[in-house]
Amino acid sequence: MIVLQASNLERRFGSDVLFSDVSLAIQSHSRIALVGRNGTGKSTLLKMLAGIEKPDEGTISKSRNVSISYMDQHTAVNSERTIYEEMLAVFAPVLKLLDEAQVAAERLADETLMADEQAYAEALTNYDQLQEKLNRYNAYGYESEIRMVLHGFQFYEDDYDKPINELSGGQRTRLALAKILLEKRDVMILDEPTNHLDIETLTWLEEYLPKYPGAILIVSHDRYFLDAVTNETYEMTHHRMNYYKGNYSYYLKERAVRLEQEMKAYEKQQDKIAKLEDYVQRNIVRASTTKMAQSRRKQLEKMEKIEKPQADQRSVNIRFSTECESGNVVLTAEQLAIGYQGEVLAEPIDINLRKQQAIAIVGPNGIGKSTLLKTLIQEIPPVAGEVHLGANVDMGYYDQELGNLNSKKDVLHELWDEHPTTPEQDIRTVLGGFLFSGNDVEKSVGSLSGGEKARLELAKLAMEHDNLLILDEPTNHLDIDSKEVLEDALINYDGTLLFVSHDRYFINRIATQVIEIDESGSTLYLGDYDYYLHKKAEEEYLEALQAEETPESSPEVTTEGNSGQENYQRSKEQQKRERKLKRQMATQEERLEAIETEIDQLHEAMTEPDNMQDHEKLQALTAQVDDLEAEQLEVMSAWEETAEALEE
Repeated sequence: MIVLQASNLERRFGSDVLFSDVSLAIQSHSRIALVGRNGTGKSTLLKMLAGIEKPDEGTISKSRNVSISYMDQHTAVNSERTIYEEMLAVFAPVLKLLDEAQVAAERLADETLMADEQAYAEALTNYDQLQEKLNRYNAYGYESEIRMVLHGFQFYEDDYDKPINELSGGQRTRLALAKILLEKRDVMILDEPTNHLDIETLTWLEEYLPKYPGAILIVSHDRYFLDAVTNETYEMTHHRMNYYKGNYSYYLKERAVRLEQEMKAYEKQQDKIAKLEDYVQRNIVRASTTKMAQSRRKQLEKMEKIEKPQADQRSVNIRFSTECESGNVVLTAEQLAIGYQGEVLAEPIDINLRKQQAIAIVGPNGIGKSTLLKTLIQEIPPVAGEVHLGANVDMGYYDQELGNLNSKKDVLHELWDEHPTTPEQDIRTVLGGFLFSGNDVEKSVGSLSGGEKARLELAKLAMEHDNLLILDEPTNHLDIDSKEVLEDALINYDGTLLFVSHDRYFINRIATQVIEIDESGSTLYLGDYDYYLHKKAEEEYLEALQAEETPESSPEVTTEGNSGQENYQRSKEQQKRERKLKRQMATQEERLEAIETEIDQLHEAMTEPDNMQDHEKLQALTAQVDDLEAEQLEVMSAWEETAEALEE
């Protein structure tokens, strides 16, 4: 069922059109990604759908009683409450229902009421209705739900009584996302929800969101995240909207196929037009062929011209190179302890960075990854241990806070002042490669957006030609296309890389090794991100095996003669039940996959022009979708019960 729909939306700024003729449909359980370059109007569209802004043209309609939650990339909880009190406030209506149910239960126990048959029946009906509502809102499980979501965002029981106004900006943003998840509105609109999340939290969120009961519309530059969570993609490009029935990876492949098909159709028509025009030109003046030429001319006039497919808008042009080679040993850190004012965040950390390696540093938020980089570049002193640079090392540093920029300068002089002997035209050429052209170079640095500042800092870094680049979250403010260009530039870079990132796709493409940081120090993994995940899973499996083999968990040895046989029989029964549960799960998963396919086919049929014009056909298709979604919930519930039984 369509719960929110936008038709022919347009947004203008004076005579400039940001986008026009934009349409979008959100079903009750949609998982939609909205993608497009920075500046195409994604955030503006989300605000329109959330009811925060109004379109200049077009309409937005929603089903009756549909509730919408919206979170932009700067949302944070500001409250005088504690963390737990703030989450509990979400369930105020549920707590009120619980109080009403308690009163209703006490009334049913009243002996005087029992004497009045009609009054008792009415009280019983009221109690049953309250119980139905309580079950619908999971009223008896709200406390475990709060704990589960807070734990997912790395707020533990020791944190529950912390006042929110004492939290960092990143923590308050994570809390805002936790609160929106607990609210469970019919449509949840998220603008860059992954910006302040570490990899562990991202992984948890990717597992949680597919089970969210409502619809989800997401803008994100995290490609792993979009592939894991979404199954529909809307692309904003060239002031318009394109729809793709699949996740981000599907969208990339399908977009390339469509562009190729559209170009072939355009070229075929252009060839036909050229032949018709040539015929008209050669034959219009000859009496014997003038009627044929006039017929061809009319054919040309009536022909519906195919517009030339537009390739992607101009991309950023990033290139890093070195002026001189470093020695083989680029940087070493030995028994390093990092922190501030004597407070140790992590120790001991060992790093042995060699020429042309690319090492990614990962770890939970707050463990000190940025602190480690600032220690390595000697911006802050180590608490203990030593850092050594190798021979002929020129080091460049990218600050995720973009603190290397002077907000009082204009774009041109931000580069030119550091390279005063370089001709102005050469500086402008470099800036043009980073999408600063014409009057853009006269903009104040302080007035730039986050994405523009990121591109400017990368331009400064590229001008230095260092042979060691230390990068702190270099993809944070970049759109997906710019990230891909940056990845290609770093892959082709002939120097050495050490970087912090929570973008798993980026890590996987760039890193040759991964260093994980935690409170107990550093662990080196000799491969890319996928290798790191594989080794982590292997370590966890071995730890679990060791735990099973400890004396505490081993069965007690008894002298009774039949105890071994009893244990053997119990083990056989357990294995038999386990196999049965696994078969059940496989059957349920196959049915869920089949239902998903059927729903996808029906959604695709609903978007066909003939069906969209046929109200009765559209109603019938919607009814089929509703039936399948109801079955989907039942099968999912059964699957969860089977999974719990298997865990036990």
